[in-house]
Amino acid sequence: MGFERKMLTHGDPDDEEEDAPAEEEEEEEEEDMVDPIETIRVKCEQTEHCVHYKERLETCEARVSSRSNTEEECTEELFDFLHARDHCVAHKLFHHVK
Repeated sequence: MGFERKMLTHGDPDDEEEDAPAEEEEEEEEEDMVDPIETIRVKCEQTEHCVHYKERLETCEARVSSRSNTEEECTEELFDFLHARDHCVAHKLFHHVK
């Protein structure tokens, strides 16, 4: 009989409200976690080598967005920037792995 009672009260709106704070707490804990690679990417983007490629990408994006009808894309500039950043990240990230 006690088991049936739990089954019936489980669907109560009051029970769902009690569960909600626990779910919010879990989400808050997850938000505090930061992937180390993101931190390294930000640092790498500030290096002289990456800044050069990022400026070229931003210049291209500004040029493309200023035109109403163009087939130009900034794919090459994007790949150059990502390659430079990932090269830096790889050296910093895997240098400490033993």
